[in-house]
Amino acid sequence: MALKTVTKPTLKAPQDVGTLPAPARLVRENGEVYVEIAEKKIPIGGPLPKLRQGEKHIRVTSSLCPYCMRLLPARVFDRGGKVYIRKICPDHGEVEELYFGDTEMYHRMMQFEETGKGPGKVKAYLTLSAPCPYNCGLCSMHENHTALANLVITNRCNIACFYCFFYAEKAGYVYEPEMELLRFQVRQLKKQGFTMVVQITGGEPTVREDLVDIVRMLKEEGVRHVQLNTNAIRFAELYFEDPEYAVEYTRQLRQAGVNTVYMSFDGVTPKVNWKNHYEVPFAFEVFRKAGMTSVVLVPTVIKTINDHELGDIIRFASKHIDIVRAVNYQPVSLSGQMKKHERERMRITIADAIHRIAEQTDYQVPPEAWFPIPAAAKFAKFIESVVTTPQFCMSNHPMCGAGTYIFVERDASGLPKKIVPLTDFFDVVGFMEWLDQKRIDILNGSNKKLALLRGLIDLRKFVDKSKLPKGLSFEKLLINVFLKRNYDALGKLHYHMLFLGMMHFMDLYNYDVTRVRRCNIHYLSPDGRVIPFCTFNVMEKLYRDYVQEQYKQPLELYIKDLETKAFNPGEKYNRAKYIKMIKEHPIYKEAYKGIIF
Repeated sequence: MALKTVTKPTLKAPQDVGTLPAPARLVRENGEVYVEIAEKKIPIGGPLPKLRQGEKHIRVTSSLCPYCMRLLPARVFDRGGKVYIRKICPDHGEVEELYFGDTEMYHRMMQFEETGKGPGKVKAYLTLSAPCPYNCGLCSMHENHTALANLVITNRCNIACFYCFFYAEKAGYVYEPEMELLRFQVRQLKKQGFTMVVQITGGEPTVREDLVDIVRMLKEEGVRHVQLNTNAIRFAELYFEDPEYAVEYTRQLRQAGVNTVYMSFDGVTPKVNWKNHYEVPFAFEVFRKAGMTSVVLVPTVIKTINDHELGDIIRFASKHIDIVRAVNYQPVSLSGQMKKHERERMRITIADAIHRIAEQTDYQVPPEAWFPIPAAAKFAKFIESVVTTPQFCMSNHPMCGAGTYIFVERDASGLPKKIVPLTDFFDVVGFMEWLDQKRIDILNGSNKKLALLRGLIDLRKFVDKSKLPKGLSFEKLLINVFLKRNYDALGKLHYHMLFLGMMHFMDLYNYDVTRVRRCNIHYLSPDGRVIPFCTFNVMEKLYRDYVQEQYKQPLELYIKDLETKAFNPGEKYNRAKYIKMIKEHPIYKEAYKGIIF
């Protein structure tokens, strides 16, 4: 029985909003302390866990109960060379979780900690009436501006991954904002006054027919850098059906303003990367022909599932370095309720992944080559002291992410024969110490122009020319970044080297409120808020799901049969139609030649 036509509603976006009301309130009554948020009552407080024999205290923070989201004091400590976090919920007992897999590396990373703008110095979108993390976002307690804004344009997807944060089938409804509501969210971001970098995300963004128009809208609103978060299957599927149209569609996206394709890629073998192993070679073919020359490979790293292929992913990226600019590993965030032995089987931290990469690259990418992301803030703060205007500053918590650059020397077939990390020829630590000292000198009254000129001269002393890879004019690239201090200058560096990144989003088991207050990867919300990643997705019942359900499309639009009431938000990709052709195709074989063949 067919449905009658249902008109898709248009949810009007506000033209402008001032300070928004807080989403929660702190209540003290009858000896209880709790927070009211999203129609829920969440208690506050618990005992501080004690140290046990063989454990060394590192610091105290706040965390959450993974069962009731109660705010709890937590202890971060060392045991056996690894870092753990422990909290005790009065109702659900003790929870202990691996926090960082190498204590020595933890302390090295923390040496490069940089504070953010500070409480009260970041654009606050709403009033403050509850403790962090129940008052997002952003509130006056938050310490960092938005570095990357995620704009969710749909929760529909053309595949179903077991580790995915959310998708329409799980939610039971479709969230797909109209253009003007998306525009409103971007205008809210613009109020911060910093360079806007927006990642179009979902679900799978390519299921929307108006994706090109959405990209154009972002550029109209002044977004400097547009990332498209995708599994890339749609590009391959279009190629299978009509190669010319696939290229034209992708070219339209590029011309509209897509700068980077942020592409899911969990491994090089079909067993590990069942998601898009077979489709990626054809997506790459389309990207090359369409001039889409900035692709970031994004592996979700899961212990015992794909952690043995981290080095091979670098080899694959190196083979395709004409379009691949970076690999950004993401140790899995364990959503939902899991037993401890299940978490131990799958849990992997930044430190663990860094050690795996070292082992799998014959230590050509050693652990010492990695630095926490806020190390980049030292450069921003130096420039800020010179020009006296606020700079785009990546000062998130050191445990949130790490990165390094590598130079790849390839053989005649395009395969990497040698990997040279940045630290082999550039004194990163010495350079950061120099930046700190010069910034202090300027703040104490030194001449700013002279400091900048001195910097151009001093830069050379941090480069070991005897170890510089052949063909890499690193000094010129660095001076260009130093002088221009803009996106284009940094982009040139990315086109000469491969960036390796690591970003570990939290879950309720390893949650650290100190980290979330420093978060700079945020979600734009249809109600006008800008919400940190690790509250939006980890506390989804209070944030993501609670808000998006209020903006959902009518269920009748996606029920295909009135009798069964079957919810169908869109067709899934059917690989069976193409698999025989794929396996025999020279594009597929060449893409993985020397990697798995």
